[in-house]
Amino acid sequence: MTRLARPADRIATGTARVARRLAARAAAWCARGRRGDLTGWRAVLGIVARIALLGLGLYLLVRLVRALPALMWPLAAGWLAAAWRAGRAPAEAVEEPEGEAPAADPREAVRALLLEVMGDAPAVHLRTVLEHLRERGQWEGRKVSDLRARLERLEVPVHRGVKVGGVPTWGVRRRDLEAPSPAAVQETPVAPSTAA
Repeated sequence: MTRLARPADRIATGTARVARRLAARAAAWCARGRRGDLTGWRAVLGIVARIALLGLGLYLLVRLVRALPALMWPLAAGWLAAAWRAGRAPAEAVEEPEGEAPAADPREAVRALLLEVMGDAPAVHLRTVLEHLRERGQWEGRKVSDLRARLERLEVPVHRGVKVGGVPTWGVRRRDLEAPSPAAVQETPVAPSTAA
């Protein structure tokens, strides 16, 4: 890898993450415009109005940059700084220095985290777990599908139709977490047969 390839890769990765984050926030803001007290086309007028406001904002930004081309420099610098911050490697990809004790079983750490987020509920949505991780400054720029893939790699059962608050989506159930983990089952010694 050349000297400039690593920073360029970090900026490219960060740009994709920032763009996804902005698109997700814009979509969520537009979706909040839906009126629950109305039905039919009147219920979605708020969404249409918010999409129109976003379009108008982008149009005005383009017109402003065309009128003042020097404005592109601070905009580009701001985007570059945001992409650089978002493009850093995730904490879990950092290698442990040699000589330190190996970390605890990641499955047990994830299981404890899921039970903590779940509280007294019988299940938890992956979206809720992801929000919890982001509040702690982890998994920024990641999606629910990334979390689902990580849990599946750790052999944590993830289900599609988990209902919490009457809403079915991807989630984890308490009964699956309280069952013995595959690692614990493999470590359990099998009693020798006493058949004569």
